[in-house]
Amino acid sequence: MLLRALLKRPARPSTGQAGATWRLDRIDSGHLRRYNAAFGFKGDAVPLTFLYLLAQRAQLATMLACPIPFRIPGLIHVENRLAMHGPVVPDAPLAVTTALQLPPPAPNGALHAVLETRAFDGERLAFSCDSTYLIRRGSRSGRDAPPPAAPHGNALGGWTVAHDAGRRYAALSGDWNPIHLWPWSARLMGMRAPIIHGAHTLAKACSLLQTASGREITSVWCRFRQPVPLGASVALFQSDTEGGFAAVCGDRIVIEGRCVVLPDGRTSPRLQPS
Repeated sequence: MLLRALLKRPARPSTGQAGATWRLDRIDSGHLRRYNAAFGFKGDAVPLTFLYLLAQRAQLATMLACPIPFRIPGLIHVENRLAMHGPVVPDAPLAVTTALQLPPPAPNGALHAVLETRAFDGERLAFSCDSTYLIRRGSRSGRDAPPPAAPHGNALGGWTVAHDAGRRYAALSGDWNPIHLWPWSARLMGMRAPIIHGAHTLAKACSLLQTASGREITSVWCRFRQPVPLGASVALFQSDTEGGFAAVCGDRIVIEGRCVVLPDGRTSPRLQPS
């Protein structure tokens, strides 16, 4: 899929809309356990951020299968919204539908693509994932918004991104974008140094948030503000706003977002022993 993405050419003319539906027979229990172990999610439930892996594969497959007016390499993941709308049963098949939208350019000329994914268990909506990617940067001006201020609230801990974390997460997620792997491969793609996947940072943040609350996250919205280099240290803060959080690397906010957790006394479905 990576090779096809590198070679796929933009289609012209294009309506800027595309869509496709894919079938997932079941969630692989071994894959799920490896993911939970990698990020410290307790038990054998399907964590919300694991569902991004399923959605991302459907989104990439849709971009490869349909005419699109941009190149896939170089897309920058800037925002994501994930929600679990009901039980996600690992053994149940899912129909995963992805629609591509191209909103009008922003006032500064920036152009984005929005990939809206919905996964259905029969007629029931199981989860949704909306991913926003930057296609073209906008012009800069003196009126640009200032960088976000340092977060306020409780420090929940942090982590150091291992130098091989990009390759290990790629093996787990299937996202082998060269900017995440080695210094030489990142430089080939125009990066000064390799960076970790934004979804990796979000998963680490959600794991710490779940541990702090003792409850599972059912929805999360986040904005990816800055890249995190491999080898860097990240600190997580829970903001004063209910559900708000921010991850900080050095003196920069790299991710900010909001999450919703399950009410007390409710739990997600568990894997049955195989």
